[in-house]
Amino acid sequence: MEPTTIMAAASVAQGIMGFKGNREAARQAREVGEYQAGVAENELILTQRARRDQEASLRRNSERLKGTQRTATAASGIRMAGSPLMALKDTYFNTEVDALRIQYAGSVEAADAASNAAMARMTGKAQAMTYNTAAFTSLIGAGSAMASFQQQQTLLGQRTAAYDSQVDFQNRLLALEEARYQRELSL
Repeated sequence: MEPTTIMAAASVAQGIMGFKGNREAARQAREVGEYQAGVAENELILTQRARRDQEASLRRNSERLKGTQRTATAASGIRMAGSPLMALKDTYFNTEVDALRIQYAGSVEAADAASNAAMARMTGKAQAMTYNTAAFTSLIGAGSAMASFQQQQTLLGQRTAAYDSQVDFQNRLLALEEARYQRELSL
């Protein structure tokens, strides 16, 4: 096999291997993006559970505090009116405000986790597109190298044919001149 043929075959093989490698890298980039999105979604679920538990704990503690306030008021013989009622009202409203803050923080964390999941998916897709582009670039490069090789082979063939034609022409001229000298010598 000629060295140029080997070089062309190696170039094509390199292009195909680059294509396959980049396609595999694209698949892995998509999978990594999906995995990271799944992790972010799992974090969202855990955060939501933690916020629900935190709110439930706040409400249980508030109920205990209200019970303690009622018991203390009843034990003192005072009716639940005026200052004791205001204290109970403050406990109730502060509990609701704190619960709303917990819910708001949960909503912010949920939005953050959802955006992280979406970003992970978009990053995976973008990386996959980059690798897919590189894969097709490898194929185009291999095709270009093969076309270049064929063009060089064609040019070499044309040059060889032109050279052979020129040599043949010169050989005919030499033969004609030799024949002319032979005739002159025989005269």
